[in-house]
Amino acid sequence: MSRDHDDRDRIEQDIFIAAPVERVWAVLTEPEHVGNWFGQGEPTPVDLRPGGTMLLDHGEEGRFPASIVEVEEPRRFSYRWATAYPGEEPTPENSTLVEFTLTPEGEGTRLRVLEIGFAHLTIPEERRGSASYESHVGGWNEQLGNVRDYAERRSG
Repeated sequence: MSRDHDDRDRIEQDIFIAAPVERVWAVLTEPEHVGNWFGQGEPTPVDLRPGGTMLLDHGEEGRFPASIVEVEEPRRFSYRWATAYPGEEPTPENSTLVEFTLTPEGEGTRLRVLEIGFAHLTIPEERRGSASYESHVGGWNEQLGNVRDYAERRSG
């Protein structure tokens, strides 16, 4: 499931999901679904357009306004988020870029996540457990599994 790079600036992982691309896209981008695989189960505010914001609620780790960079429905979606700075608007200086790519594979979908930009970040010591490269490697393993399980349980 996982391909992690040792340069500690980029995380790249992928997973096969036994669901069509359109369903996986909906799970990744629609307010009623995002909170179920990433967050507290509540609908997530999503303004799905470049420059829009998606508010990711990571419970006790904080709430993160993610700035949407690119939307190519239903194939690519990217955003910036500042996980070292809960509540702060992401900028190129304080954030990483997360990109999802969805590719049809048989009757399912290959979902790839790429997160880049760790090398330039200054992470406060008290945030290292949730905002460091190492924490995100494990976090994406868990979140991709959540997306897969949630998408495969949905019938449409």
